[in-house]
Amino acid sequence: MKIGIVCYPTFGGSGVVATELGKALADEGHQVHFITYSQPARLDFFSANLFYHEVSVRDYPLFDYAPYESALASKLVDVVRFEKLDLLHVHYAIPHASAAFMAKQILASYGIDIPVVTTLHGTDITLVGKDPTYKPVVTFSINQSDGITTVSQDLKEDTLKHFDIKKEIKVIPNFIDFNRFSLKPKDHFKKAIAPNNERILIHTSNFRKVKRTFDVIKMFHKIQQTIPSKLLMVGDGPERAYNEQLCRDLDITDNVRFLGKQDAVEEILAVSDLFLMPSESESFGLAALEAMACGVPIITTNAGGLPELNVNGFCGYMSNVGDVEDMAANAIKILEDDAVLQGFKENAYKRAHDFDLKKILPIYINYYTDVIQKTKG
Repeated sequence: MKIGIVCYPTFGGSGVVATELGKALADEGHQVHFITYSQPARLDFFSANLFYHEVSVRDYPLFDYAPYESALASKLVDVVRFEKLDLLHVHYAIPHASAAFMAKQILASYGIDIPVVTTLHGTDITLVGKDPTYKPVVTFSINQSDGITTVSQDLKEDTLKHFDIKKEIKVIPNFIDFNRFSLKPKDHFKKAIAPNNERILIHTSNFRKVKRTFDVIKMFHKIQQTIPSKLLMVGDGPERAYNEQLCRDLDITDNVRFLGKQDAVEEILAVSDLFLMPSESESFGLAALEAMACGVPIITTNAGGLPELNVNGFCGYMSNVGDVEDMAANAIKILEDDAVLQGFKENAYKRAHDFDLKKILPIYINYYTDVIQKTKG
């Protein structure tokens, strides 16, 4: 198959999933064309089956805001026509689904009927998509897609609850590539972070309010009073300065490191003992799955799709949103005994295998095939 993938080329979950999916498809012999405004963050190696097409947006004085959606639609038309693609897979509804619909209509004038699969990842539905400014376009574009997938059952139910969707939605969960995320910890790296053999806790995100990073800091403040430990804050975003100030106020700056955005997050996860995700909302929890694949148990809320990933008391614990006391207590339960911690680490690694790329990739390929066949009718 020749597949076009449209995504945000960032470290966010939707971009990561789209890029890893494309790379895996290319490894299986499919020709994959990424179409976006810059090279995806994880598209970091050469493959004969991988191609990248940059969407350039001209800056005219007439426009206060560059019309990216129109530029993207035009680029999709160009790539589909000249690369003879079999299918477009757009990740994140806004503005990719609507741009794909526009391209599909233009391509029809050339006698080309290109099937479009739209994958909904979370905030494109739960946050941005519900905004009255975008909702009619989001609803229409999703309904015009030839295939619709979500990354969790919870997100599917949320989509059906808030949008008038006329077509069947298929749940295909996020996945993990164990070739990348199953690394042995580097002892010298661990020693540099925790010179006195402290427990290493970690949080990774884009530091938005929905991630409740301030709860990470508050939780760690309670944990380190009982368990000698260090906290690694990986990522960046609007809440970072607030969190740094909170660390100063709580006098824990010596035990907290803000590492910013990291390409090789798997190397940091490999030396960690516990992953903290107190999010207000998570459609799936890809960052938590990446931690589990490195043998790191997880402390999460029970929000969104997290109960579909975190098996309470097995690979980690879940608490209500905002219940810092309970999350800290559960973290201490895991960390205070070496044998208990080792058991949770093994269970986390085992649970992560339920989402092995090798199991999820065939589901996508079969879905693509079904959508193409139905479009040909």
